[in-house]
Amino acid sequence: MGIVSAGLWFRERSEVNPDMSFPQAASGTPLVRRAPMARIRSLKPNVTREQAIRQFLSRGPVALFRQAAYGPLRSVAELYIPFRLFRARVSNHGQTEERLVALDAVSGTLDLFQFDHVPAEAETISLETRNCPPALLSDAAAVELVMVKLRRLLYSRGFFRLRNLQVDATSLSAEIHVPYWLGFRGAGARAHVLVIDAVRRRLEGAKVRRLVEAWLSFPV
Repeated sequence: MGIVSAGLWFRERSEVNPDMSFPQAASGTPLVRRAPMARIRSLKPNVTREQAIRQFLSRGPVALFRQAAYGPLRSVAELYIPFRLFRARVSNHGQTEERLVALDAVSGTLDLFQFDHVPAEAETISLETRNCPPALLSDAAAVELVMVKLRRLLYSRGFFRLRNLQVDATSLSAEIHVPYWLGFRGAGARAHVLVIDAVRRRLEGAKVRRLVEAWLSFPV
């Protein structure tokens, strides 16, 4: 888990160690895949490239295990995952509350993002990048997934406090990208992918890694 082949490592990359060689094709050309440029609107990142590298190279038992198991950190790259915004209405015990949530528009498998308000222009940036998976999820499927995920979240927080629970969700027809940092560790023809949420400043788990690996494996 967390392993991709060398030919699928990077679409846009920046080397951590410029003296370290990267996997190459028989012709000697670096194995770098190219995707079309896209203009997107993204939340502003709270983690810079230098901070991401420091986090990927953090010391301690876990860092030593990663070094031994997966090899050195060889490259980092930005990634922007598209999310769709929804206004959800939750009714329970005759009381109703509204929530603003976002679901990843790639596969709908990631945890919901929750917002206090629709991100303002000052909280976002506009940019062109190749490093953004396409939004593949239909609107109908996205609405259903938002309601399922919210119900699951509410039940996990206290089944016995719920009575006559009703959950509805309405799409706001708005898409926002969330920035991440990818770290590629490895030696030879295989790479292990690590992912940092550049908004919440945290290392992500298997769900995000699987989405990234599926995108890297998707034909351009």
